[in-house]
Amino acid sequence: MGVVDGLLWVFQRGAFDGLPSAYWLMGFLAVVVDARPYVVTNRRATSVILPSICFTFAIALAWGYGPALAVQLIAVAVAGVRMRHSAQRTLHLAVQHAVALGAASLVISLVSLRIEPGPDWGDALLTVAAAGAWIVARYGLAAVVARSMADRPGPRLRRLQRSRRLRRAGVEVLATGALLLLGPVVLATAQVGLAFVPLVLLALHAVHRMVRSAGEFERASRLDALTGLPNRRALHAAVLSQAKGRRLALLVLDLDRFRTVNDALGHGAGDRLLGAVAHRLAEVVPAHDLVVRLGGDEFAVLATRVDGPPSARRIAEHLAEALNSPFALDGMPVDVTASIGIALQREPGGDGATLLREAESAMYEAKQRGDQVALHSPDAPHHTPDRLSLLADLRHALRQDSPDDGITLFYQPQIAIATGEVVGVEALLRWRHPERGLVGPEELIRVAEPTPVMRLLTGRVLHEVVAQLAAWRDAGRPLRAAVNVSVRDLHAGDIADRVAGLLSEYAVPPDLLQLEITESALMADPHRVLSTITRLDRMGIAISLDDFGTGYSSLQHLRRLPLAEVKIDRSFVLGMATDRGDAAIVRSVIDLAEALGLRAVAEGVEDERTWRLLADAGCHAAQGWFHARPMPAPDLADWLSRYRPVRPTVALHTRTR
Repeated sequence: MGVVDGLLWVFQRGAFDGLPSAYWLMGFLAVVVDARPYVVTNRRATSVILPSICFTFAIALAWGYGPALAVQLIAVAVAGVRMRHSAQRTLHLAVQHAVALGAASLVISLVSLRIEPGPDWGDALLTVAAAGAWIVARYGLAAVVARSMADRPGPRLRRLQRSRRLRRAGVEVLATGALLLLGPVVLATAQVGLAFVPLVLLALHAVHRMVRSAGEFERASRLDALTGLPNRRALHAAVLSQAKGRRLALLVLDLDRFRTVNDALGHGAGDRLLGAVAHRLAEVVPAHDLVVRLGGDEFAVLATRVDGPPSARRIAEHLAEALNSPFALDGMPVDVTASIGIALQREPGGDGATLLREAESAMYEAKQRGDQVALHSPDAPHHTPDRLSLLADLRHALRQDSPDDGITLFYQPQIAIATGEVVGVEALLRWRHPERGLVGPEELIRVAEPTPVMRLLTGRVLHEVVAQLAAWRDAGRPLRAAVNVSVRDLHAGDIADRVAGLLSEYAVPPDLLQLEITESALMADPHRVLSTITRLDRMGIAISLDDFGTGYSSLQHLRRLPLAEVKIDRSFVLGMATDRGDAAIVRSVIDLAEALGLRAVAEGVEDERTWRLLADAGCHAAQGWFHARPMPAPDLADWLSRYRPVRPTVALHTRTR
């Protein structure tokens, strides 16, 4: 109705009297090209770019505001019908373009623009100024209207929206400016001959391709190439853009034993499985929620209508049930299960990074416990404010990567019981916090392991250990060093590549590095762990099963793993001299290791009697305070220069505490 009224107003004022055929041709082309408007990706109607502005701006330059407005209103009506806009949205678009043309015409009226041959540089500058006024008026009005109609977002959302506007403003303003500045070119072409005017359609096509390419790039940056699902970046944007007052739940799904599919059927089959999982999740998740692929075999679901933990658990159970039916790959049914971690947004308007970190932490907790679903609890010991603060400090220290960050490695010798020779060392992490003082390795691992910080920590430790191995080798004293790796490192799958790169960089033989895994890591996902440590074993790196006897591991898994040794947990070793049960367990582990062709290493050897009992039982090596406490690398070098091998049978009579 508003567009029709505007046209009637223009006609009643006699704005069309005596207009030449060039005007009618430009008006016709303006209406035709708006049957294919340009739309900037992920924006509302205010971001529609009408190619008709090329011709209506030219008409305003030559014949004034009235004739240009009439053509523009008709073109807007055509574009509104083509895009299936409501009457209100079409009216808004018409008002924006009417105001923009008015601003441009006002600038033009300040100085008489000659359309006869021979315009000067002043006319060119005036045209540019008029185009600038058009852009400022149109997009300024659109921004004011959008801001008045929308709820005021929170500060994080305002930053996100500002960032998006800045990213898109370049393409949008460039495309609009190019269309407007084609106006004087159209006028000049009309003076040569009307038959040349339609050739400007080629230039319009080029602008259209530019806008479309920019839109495709924007969409690609928010989509996962393999599955077509939104990616991690889209998830963070979705969390920030949720309506004020609405609580969210994020569910992170990690496929169990996915690596076995890659190993058995090939990576192509693995990619098809990921695509099938993505399709099935998208089918069962409501349209108001978001399914995301985070990377690898991790997916996430952002639930926007959650009442509390019971509601979130029901969603997780629904997702788990959806994955229960086998997937057909190359005619073979493949069963898929997933470990699911749930994080509830504690307060509306929270950021996506925190929500994702909490959901991933819950997912790893589910894997470690052997449960399918785990809910993040802020009241759990490892989620207390004190530990979260410690985690933030650790992350900051690791990213500094400087000698003053307080992160150091101590080394504890491992002694061959039969000969007393030093056969290796274990690298033990220490961190001197600037305020808390010395933080023990147990506390560090407990805080870092459920989070991505663990991978940063492992990378730092591996780098320092391999560099130290190279230094010892160059000094003529090659030693084997053992490093603990976490379940998160083994699940990531790239630890073998990282280790290979470090060994190559420092020219360290692989047999000088040994990696220790815990039984809890093994039991969290034995098939996935098996794939990773098999790669490491083929590289020549020895694998040790740490804390043996505490993780309830299956002997079947123990038999299948490419292990070099088992380490008997200190909780059994410390009591074997006084407790018959502990002594029986230690002897049984040693006998089992012997039967499987593995070395048995005892931790926590603190007295001579325990050392001799281990010798009698046939244990291969031991470490503990009886020989040496953990020490920095320079102190270890001094200790090695003074150490003299002593056999346990001699030590009983010659050594005292």
